[in-house]
Amino acid sequence: MDESHSGAYKKWKIPGLPPRPEIKSQYVLKAEGKILQAISARAPVPETLNEICSALDCQIGNSVSLISTSTGRDTSAAGTARTAARFGMYVFSSAQIIGDFGEEVGSLQTYCRDSRTPSTNELHLIERALHLAALAITRENQAVHRANSRIAENRPVRRRVLEWPVS
Repeated sequence: MDESHSGAYKKWKIPGLPPRPEIKSQYVLKAEGKILQAISARAPVPETLNEICSALDCQIGNSVSLISTSTGRDTSAAGTARTAARFGMYVFSSAQIIGDFGEEVGSLQTYCRDSRTPSTNELHLIERALHLAALAITRENQAVHRANSRIAENRPVRRRVLEWPVS
């Protein structure tokens, strides 16, 4: 990717989690605000999804998140979990990303260094990340669909012309 393209989106990059817990809720709101700005500005979806994962990882701590889209490469969750296990990571959370019409548009897997289940607060953070990812992916899918339908409208249609039999 060239530097000029990715440089335009650096203002949405989210810094690491602040050290003091009392600032954590402000960080969460600021991170969500930057992600929503990126979505509304139509920033590239892979970069936006990466920012969602980075923000979630900073908020949970000691974790690695991965968002896979249904339209992208078919990544096996089991294969990813095996790879994570090789690095000493455990499945922390795995959830489907559901679009506006109830269809699955992707998945979010989070791996952690400790074998544990998410706390109530962490489940809330994961749920918020799922909503942000659904918004970004759905918006991209709608834009692609609109572009494809415009292309189809502009194509000349070749139809077979029926001729009456000459008698």
